[in-house]
Amino acid sequence: MRQLAPKTVAENRRAKFDYFIDDTYEAGISLTGTEVKSLRDGRANIGDSYAAVEANEIWLINSYIPEYHGGNRFNHEPRRHRRLLLNRNEINKLIGALKRGGVTLVPLSVYFNERGRAKVALGLARGKREHDKRATEKDREWKREQSRLMRPKG
Repeated sequence: MRQLAPKTVAENRRAKFDYFIDDTYEAGISLTGTEVKSLRDGRANIGDSYAAVEANEIWLINSYIPEYHGGNRFNHEPRRHRRLLLNRNEINKLIGALKRGGVTLVPLSVYFNERGRAKVALGLARGKREHDKRATEKDREWKREQSRLMRPKG
């Protein structure tokens, strides 16, 4: 079997701006056939999605995978809840962290790993306040200015 390089399908760029990411987890996603085909086309959006606990399982909520254009009447629902596949110890650890409060589970990216399996990178996140966001933006601008100044003139 040919090894594939990891292919990122969707990325949540606002997550690192809106949250402090404390810990990251890799989870599989329980998908139907047309969802996988739609993801392989590179069509998905996780900008407004989050992960939550329902019946001692972790679910990805409000993620958008559009219907597959070649699908028939058995096409999937674009915004359905998708079960995330994690180890039982990881699930218990995440449930405990979410019950303590002050944190949320945010999907950072959806990608295919080397074996061709659809995965989602989850971040255990704490919300940033407005002044934290300003400091992040200031740091980013300073690093950009610093690299511009250090660039060789020629």
